[in-house]
Amino acid sequence: MVEKTDKIWMDGKFVSFGDANVHILTHSMHYGVGVFEGIRCYKCSDGRSAIFRLKEHVDRLFNSAKIAFMEIPHSRDEIAEACKETVRINGLKEGYIRPLAWIGQGVMGLYPGDNPVNTAIIVWPWGAYLGEEGLRKGIRVKISSFVRGNVNSMMSKAKICGNYVNSVLAKREVVKMGYDEALLLDTEGYVSEGSGENVFIIRDGLIKTTPLTSILGGITRDAVMSIAAELGYSVVEQRFTRDELYCAEEVFLTGTAAEITPIREVDDRQIGAGERGPLTKEIQDAFFEVVKGNKPRYEGWLSYL
Repeated sequence: MVEKTDKIWMDGKFVSFGDANVHILTHSMHYGVGVFEGIRCYKCSDGRSAIFRLKEHVDRLFNSAKIAFMEIPHSRDEIAEACKETVRINGLKEGYIRPLAWIGQGVMGLYPGDNPVNTAIIVWPWGAYLGEEGLRKGIRVKISSFVRGNVNSMMSKAKICGNYVNSVLAKREVVKMGYDEALLLDTEGYVSEGSGENVFIIRDGLIKTTPLTSILGGITRDAVMSIAAELGYSVVEQRFTRDELYCAEEVFLTGTAAEITPIREVDDRQIGAGERGPLTKEIQDAFFEVVKGNKPRYEGWLSYL
């Protein structure tokens, strides 16, 4: 359950948690056309709080809205500042930030006409999405029977609310079977991504990740590619099959919620030694140094409150 906070930003003003409501005839509730982001704020080593890659997340929110034929009635700077202020007003040192834009009440039917676009920013404390133990020891993953949609059907570069029905179905399917997370294939049978994460495999010192075809271009994915390159590792964007995944020495997921989560098992097949691998740990440790403000080279990724 989401931990209740004090205030939610809605359409330019703060309202109490219990008053942040929408009408039952909200268009996006019926048809799924809304856009959102997931952002993390971290407490840094010097005691300050910083939002990780805020600009990139806000840019992606607006790009998602463009793809969805939605016009957010606020500027990018206004949304970025509202994210900061929502964290501040709720007294959080670190936590999760959810900007959301949706088509509001008005006409019904598939064409929303001139219905307003509403916005909200919600924050709450949120620890490791796939568990603290998962970060340390790795998780068990199952390839879902559900497939990622074709790139021309669901617009994979947008975080559109309705797109995530595919992810919810995949996640519910594998959790019911006893696994921690789902992996989905694309329409041609290659490994695509997790229900809400990008995937990396490591073999013979080479790090490989799915190219920007069927996947959402993850901001944490991009950060990991930069960090790995700085550490001296070769990173390539290349399609790979499920059997190549099975034979990898290390596998890990990346995402704002998941951060960097190792995979110890896929489809009941042990990955490597069946635990977090050394290269994964090295990248993971470097990532957490970055978000805690301990890597001056990446200072530009942090928006301090």
